[in-house]
Order: sequence, then C-alpha cells, then structure tokens
Amino acid sequence: MKQISSPNNEHIRHLHRLLSQGKFRRQYAQTVLEGVHLLQVFLQSGRKPVGVYIPEGKMPSEEVRKLTAVLLEDRIFSVSDGILKKISSLSCADDILALIDIPLGGTLPDKGDCVVLDGVQDPGNVGTVLRSAAAAGVGKVVLGRGSADVWSPKVLRAGMGAHFLLDIYSQADLEIWLARYEDRVFATALREEKQAVLYGEDLCGPTAWVFGNEGAGVGKAVLDRADKCVRIPMHDATESLNVAMAATVCLFEQMRQRATY
Repeated sequence: MKQISSPNNEHIRHLHRLLSQGKFRRQYAQTVLEGVHLLQVFLQSGRKPVGVYIPEGKMPSEEVRKLTAVLLEDRIFSVSDGILKKISSLSCADDILALIDIPLGGTLPDKGDCVVLDGVQDPGNVGTVLRSAAAAGVGKVVLGRGSADVWSPKVLRAGMGAHFLLDIYSQADLEIWLARYEDRVFATALREEKQAVLYGEDLCGPTAWVFGNEGAGVGKAVLDRADKCVRIPMHDATESLNVAMAATVCLFEQMRQRATY
C-alpha cells in the first residue's frame, strides 16, 4: 500500500482536475467516484479501479477492509486525513475516492430499447433518468450533444451506481443516429402533429424514448424523427412534469405493460 501525505502529490492533483474539469475527464477518459457506495457498485459490476484513495482515519474500519481485500495492493493509497476533503465535492467528512477509466460506449445501437437525452443539462436530472432507466430494465442510454457530462461528479452521485448497470453513449449526433435507428421513436412533447397519449399506447415493442431540455424540450430536428409525440395526462391546473419525472413515468408504464416485474 502506498502513502500520500502532501496535497501537492501528483495523484491528488490529477484527481482534483478530473473532479473539477470536464475537459480533463475527456482528455484522459477517466473520472472519480466519490464515496464507498459508488465504488461498491462499480466493483460489483466486475470492473476494477485504477486507484483507490483512502483517508488514513478510515483504514481500520471493517467496511474499508472488505473493500481493500478485493483490490490489488498497488492500487490502494492511504492519504493523510484532510487532503481528500479539500478536493472532493462531498460536503461530509473525508471519504474514499476511486479513480476509474470511463467505460467505452462502443457503437451506437441500431435497434432495441433505449433512453435518449436531447440537451438535458441538469446533472441531477441526468442521474435520475439513468437510475430510472436501470430500474425499468432499459439498458442503453444515448446522450446528445449539449446534455450534461454524464461522468461528472454530480451526475455520478445522482445516478447512485446506475452508470455501471447501463451501456452509455455520450455526445451523439441524435439526428444522424435516429435516421438509421430501426425501431420506433417516441418523444415526450406537446406537439399536435403525431400526438399520442401515453396510457393509450402499446408499449410492448422496442422503443427509443426521447426526453428533451428542461426549458426548450426536444429539438425540432429530433422531433421530426419521432414516430409519435407522447403526452402524459395531467390535471389542467398542474405544470408540466420535470424531465426526470416524465421519463420515470414513461419507462415504468412500459415496464408495467410488459409485466417484467
């Protein structure tokens, strides 16, 4: 096990850059998991971290001993207390940080169930949609350009480990991709053309669900590719649903119809 006692250590500087700047995450194709829970889910998915950084004060705990037992010793770093707290975005006391390589999404799917995010910018919304997709059994998520960085600390925290249960494709040109996608495309929108009510649709077939920007909604070019514009019925006095909530309603209605629970 290696020891780190200086906040100027090259490992600490690298973690700080990854936590604070998207360009570094893209440059190195790496990100940082904050906290024990995300690391546990990551390990359960069969992946191994590049490095795990543990505050000295936490080393004797049973939880940490269980984690370190399944890790290679040369990937474990004991860090002087207080150092990780200075770079982490967590508000709690020192916690474990794990450096990981960002899983490669590979080739965009030509067919099959998937969730598509068109310019969804709030990290909390993106993370919640990922959680709902995983919970509803939809294993692929495609993010168009302009959506929040799916591997940022805020999205990772909101996703609560869902990232490692999904195939994630980032920075996609949605218009070009949807032109070759073979199954039907449903977008949540209040467009009169191609309008459909969620609970009146047969959702048993493979579908790409498109959810749009918090303010502007789904872009026109993407809407033009949709087979139907799906509306969620609500009482007249209510506002439109938050995008993450709308996605959850649609995906769990699909799950209910398929009786996959």
